[in-house]
Amino acid sequence: MTKQKAKLILEDGSKFSGYGFGSDKNVTGEVVFNTGMVGYPETMTDPSYCGQILTFTFPLIGNYGVPGKERENGLLKNFESEKIHLRGIIVSDYSFEYSHWNAKQSLHEWMVDENIPGIYGIDTRMLTRKLREKGTMLGKIVFENTADELSFEDPNKTNLVSEVSIKEPVEYQKGKKKLVFVDCGTKNNIVQAFLRRDITVIRVPYNYDFLSIEADGIVLSNGPGDPKMNPITIENTRRAMAKGIPMLGICLGCQIMGLAADANTYKLKYGHRSHNQPANESGTKRCYITSQNHGYAIDSATLSEDWREWFQNDNDGTNEGIIHISKPLFGAQFHPEASPGPDDTEFIFDLFVRAIS
Repeated sequence: MTKQKAKLILEDGSKFSGYGFGSDKNVTGEVVFNTGMVGYPETMTDPSYCGQILTFTFPLIGNYGVPGKERENGLLKNFESEKIHLRGIIVSDYSFEYSHWNAKQSLHEWMVDENIPGIYGIDTRMLTRKLREKGTMLGKIVFENTADELSFEDPNKTNLVSEVSIKEPVEYQKGKKKLVFVDCGTKNNIVQAFLRRDITVIRVPYNYDFLSIEADGIVLSNGPGDPKMNPITIENTRRAMAKGIPMLGICLGCQIMGLAADANTYKLKYGHRSHNQPANESGTKRCYITSQNHGYAIDSATLSEDWREWFQNDNDGTNEGIIHISKPLFGAQFHPEASPGPDDTEFIFDLFVRAIS
């Protein structure tokens, strides 16, 4: 792998010089940061990163390579989807050597295969401080000796969910209980969490009329972008909630439930993307360490009297979940399945399974 100079250019005119790895393709997107220490194969294949250029704050990336593509229940076991969804990555120190019992190729080789660029040698601490102070920014990775013809593009102004959702329904056969799983850009391990609990999962596109399927409950998955860009999903969710069908929303799915309940959502200054976000359970003294990846949140002050805040972020006080006061309707802003991260809140899946039993 030969060193090729590259630059990260932000919309405020800031420029960071480094070296490229992976594909040598110029890209533009929303520059965000993740403070997780491990889990880059899972993170990079999380569809919620669609449209984004991700900064890893942990300095060393690539040291354990990329695992093989074994499958379980028809889904890739070591990745959260079938491909890398983010547009590029930014790291401080790329590891040219890797070592892990399950590694099949280097991060560079994988990114070349998937046509995803990366840049290393960047002061990611300075970059992260800038994003925390000024908020998330648009940016682009530009390689030396290439024409910089890209204009800054805000991915949140498009319906990113339509890009990552499946196109046709898929059924994963298990037990007698059935869930309609609305795929807004789901991670594989959310599906696996229910299959491990002997629940049959019927996975449908984001804009599918899921009320046409007879099932015991509904799950709204995570996904990328602004939840308000999904009016069909919001309306279908509103109809399902009116019927009192048990429902669990995760991440973007939680925000869609909030919008369907006539609450409001807003864009966070720089989002929550890490494996160590503290979430307090309302009415208790319990605080859970959670895995998160989102740039939008529900405005708790706009919840109607039929809903209450279920969890709250201990760092900034923003909403981390909603729950209906009488119907089996639950929303978690964080990821109970983790992958990567702690599984402290996996009990939420068990709570929901009890609701459909």
